[in-house]
Amino acid sequence: MGSRCALCARPGPQGGQLYSGYRPGKMRSSLAPGVWFLRAFSRDSWFRGFILLITFFIYTCYHMSRKPISVVKSRLHHNCSGIIQPTNNTHSINDTTWCNWAPFDQSNYKELLGAVDNAFLVAYAIGMFISGIFGERLPLRYYLSAGMLLSGLFTALFGLGYFWNIHVLWYFVLVQICNGLAQTTGWPSVVACVGNWFGKGKRGLIMGIWNSHTSVGNILGSLIAGIWVDEQWGLSFIVPGIITAIMGLITFFFLIEYPEDVDCTPPQHHVESEESQDLPEDSHSNRDSSLESAVTYSKEPGAQPAAISFFGALRIPGVIEFSLCLLFAKLVSYTFLYWLPLYIFNVVHFTAKEAGDLSTLFDVGGIIGGILAGLISDYTNGRATTCCVMLILAAPMMFLYNSIGQRGISISIVMLIISGALVNGPYALITTAVSADLGTHKSLKGNAKALSTVTAIIDGTGSIGAALGPLLAGLISPTGWNNVFYMLISADILACLLLCRLVYKEVLAWKSSLHRDRGSSVALTHAR
Repeated sequence: MGSRCALCARPGPQGGQLYSGYRPGKMRSSLAPGVWFLRAFSRDSWFRGFILLITFFIYTCYHMSRKPISVVKSRLHHNCSGIIQPTNNTHSINDTTWCNWAPFDQSNYKELLGAVDNAFLVAYAIGMFISGIFGERLPLRYYLSAGMLLSGLFTALFGLGYFWNIHVLWYFVLVQICNGLAQTTGWPSVVACVGNWFGKGKRGLIMGIWNSHTSVGNILGSLIAGIWVDEQWGLSFIVPGIITAIMGLITFFFLIEYPEDVDCTPPQHHVESEESQDLPEDSHSNRDSSLESAVTYSKEPGAQPAAISFFGALRIPGVIEFSLCLLFAKLVSYTFLYWLPLYIFNVVHFTAKEAGDLSTLFDVGGIIGGILAGLISDYTNGRATTCCVMLILAAPMMFLYNSIGQRGISISIVMLIISGALVNGPYALITTAVSADLGTHKSLKGNAKALSTVTAIIDGTGSIGAALGPLLAGLISPTGWNNVFYMLISADILACLLLCRLVYKEVLAWKSSLHRDRGSSVALTHAR
């Protein structure tokens, strides 16, 4: 018998030998594919991926807790004539509202449901302008954790109204107001956190994919609410509320606000050599000079720059135009968010669960639209133009959906997805990549503390539209759903018109870039 390899042996206890396990002639396997995958990414990349993932789940929970009300609406008031009354019921046999939930059993139930929607949305819009200011001055981890715990609590309290047998309007309105204020902690904070970790390169695509959390949250909220909507609708709120609160605890234990906190490299938001090319020729106007004076810095070495003021943020080029555009874009999006299941329930005569499930296709389209908008705007370097083109296409698509979209399930599915992509694409792009671009604008001289305030201003203005849309839908829908769609198309056109000046500037920038490229080509030709 051959002896063991002497190189593999080493002395063992009591003069014996220990062997490493090596056997002559035995092949060693290559490194496992999973390990190769883990080693393919740097430490910074893993942390950045983790931040994208945790903030994705955070805002998914925020939107998931908003969605159940749109599904439960059709259960709070519907025609009870086809339902057998219990033997102990005291209502008349001809009463078609006996199974409805008071106070939404009245003939003006659409106005009452609209009031519940607007209690949340108006509080959200008002609170958003204040939330960004707090978000810049408080640790984001504490701010988000507290906001999610409170949001989960108030979402669950709405559902507990079912089990506590509450039938007064003020309870549901008050809970919605408190929930709206609690939810303002979410958006400025997650955008600021992601902006702290990611630079401008391919920001549109990254944030387009990341922003699908909005649609994923809506889909999950609809599906969860649909499980209990026809039985114990209170659970449609309690379960999302509990999930949101649990995510708040996870946020407290794992969120990392800045790359420097874990010794990662901070992102480069702007490259100095490109500064003269990023903005049109008037970028050194008096407006930018006044903006620079609005941002103050500490003279001490290593000190953090001071937070920008509200009016200083408004003077950043493009903030006002995109904010007003988002007002009308979000009006359209949130009207679909809150009223689409009821529209399908009334027009197509599906059950409450079927209407909620079908409405999720609009959010599936929103995921596609957000990714496409980010990808196209990165490729063309034209955020405003991308938004404008999608808004132009959205208007006729909404008209067609209302006109022929209910003639068959296949047509309805296709048109819901396309409409969702065109409506939510601009909304997603403005609230993510555009907000991050403007919040790290080069005129801020590297002061990233403006990001939360700029995000709050843009989304806060958009939230005014989010409050107006469902309110107008509640007031107009009794006159016919056609009029609701005319209102949405008008808002879509206004959103497009508000971007005209920025689109014109982007076209001029493209022409200037094209002339430079042609000049370089001619110079190279002559040199040869």
